[in-house]
Amino acid sequence: MIQWQKSSFSNGNDGANCVEVAVPEGELLLRESDDPTRILPVTCTGLAGLLRHLGADPR
Repeated sequence: MIQWQKSSFSNGNDGANCVEVAVPEGELLLRESDDPTRILPVTCTGLAGLLRHLGADPR
């Protein structure tokens, strides 16, 4: 069974709407908790790029 970890930003009322990550057997997987059957395999580089993009200042 895959062990999923919720984002540390997902607590309180947002607990059901969060991103979860798992690393089974060296794979890196993402999913959104409100649709747990849709699993996105990503690379470390791809995840780092996504996080940089999401944290970028749009100005």
